[in-house]
Amino acid sequence: MKITVILCTYNRCETLAKALESISASILPSEIPWEVLVVDNNSRDQTREVVEKFCSRYPSHFRYMLEPQQGKSYALNTGIRQARGNVLAFTDDDVVVEPTWLQNLSAPLDDGKWAGVGGRVLPERTFSPPSWIAHKDRYALAPLAVFAPDIEAGPLNEPPFGANMAFQKRLFEKYGGFRIDLGPRPGSQIRSEDTEFGDRILAAGELLFYQPSAIVYHSVPQERVQKKYFLAWWFDKARADIRASGIPADAKWCFAGIPLHLFRRLAAWTLRWLVAYRPAERFSCKLKVWGVAGTILECFRQSRAPR
Repeated sequence: MKITVILCTYNRCETLAKALESISASILPSEIPWEVLVVDNNSRDQTREVVEKFCSRYPSHFRYMLEPQQGKSYALNTGIRQARGNVLAFTDDDVVVEPTWLQNLSAPLDDGKWAGVGGRVLPERTFSPPSWIAHKDRYALAPLAVFAPDIEAGPLNEPPFGANMAFQKRLFEKYGGFRIDLGPRPGSQIRSEDTEFGDRILAAGELLFYQPSAIVYHSVPQERVQKKYFLAWWFDKARADIRASGIPADAKWCFAGIPLHLFRRLAAWTLRWLVAYRPAERFSCKLKVWGVAGTILECFRQSRAPR
């Protein structure tokens, strides 16, 4: 097994340095070759200088590559093409990984049974969630890239998050890379390029593994712990889901390309938002309203798109 960690970055040289420092301390058996391929997506800060310092310190473990085409999916796909490993691990430029992260994440892929692995993504240790977040909701912290299913190590029936996942390289050769109409890029913060790929291979019958002992801690900037950020994230997430899966095929009645049941759903969640008493429940309903609104907008746009 040879491992390539693909880390795409854009204008985050300070958090990038912390991420690379934590990865450089990775503990793996000496017989397993590994590398970190940092794909610079046309940064304008000191990103290249930061990466080149690690390349000088650890020449066998770090490489730098420039991808001038703006957009995270372009950078990810460039990393996949240039990777030397047959196992590709992915993480972000604003995380800190545990020393055993890479070993634990890649271990299930050694025997070929599992096509991919997802690990836990936790918020940085100093983070305390605000009272307006409904903590019991499964994906309450998804806008902060938190992925921590409460299950034991074993089969994973949902796509992992891009900050902590690994796949056999052959999957990208067989099923293609990350979709370039998804993923953040100038003028768009629509994401889900990672979960769309996971859904794609699950639909093809490939097996994924959940490895809770593979842990990364994701940075939580204060500007993300805001209601407006959560609302925008769920609005864009709903749009991404329609881009990935298309307008629901079972929608019998539509208006302007929009399934009519979405208007009923919008009205229902709006009513629940208006009458909810507890702040966390009230905001949770508001998030649902924004999500349905995003779905409606993207259905309309997809119905008007050239075919």
